[in-house]
Order: sequence, then structure tokens, then C-alpha cells
Amino acid sequence: MLGYIFNTEEEAKTARKQCADFYGLPKTENDVTKYWVDFQYSILDNFWFIKFDDSIREILGDPQEITITINE
Repeated sequence: MLGYIFNTEEEAKTARKQCADFYGLPKTENDVTKYWVDFQYSILDNFWFIKFDDSIREILGDPQEITITINE
């Protein structure tokens, strides 16, 4: 999958906020939509990540190929 890897939760929160700020979110205090994207944590890989969407390339740059370990 394409996306962005972050070493700390704070880095992931900062990237999420950059995307929200770029799109002017939230529009009001009562908006349900607070963020443009969200991050996830991979326990087995020990990193946070945001899945790529073309709408965030301008903000976060070019994505990288990410491999997530899934415990079956």
C-alpha cells in the first residue's frame, strides 16, 4: 500500500493536522468532520501511518510503499 510512515504518534498527529488545516477543517466547532485523513498504528510493525490519497500529495509529498504485518 502507498502511504506515509511516522515514528511517533506526535508526528502522525502533526501530519493529520497539516492536512486538516490545508482543507480548512473543521469548518465550525460542531462539525462532525474534524480531519481530512486519519492515522493508524501498526502494533506488529511499531509505527504509525497514513494511507495515501492523491488529495494529500501536495501537503505530505510523495508517498512510499508500506508493508503492514498482519497477524492471522
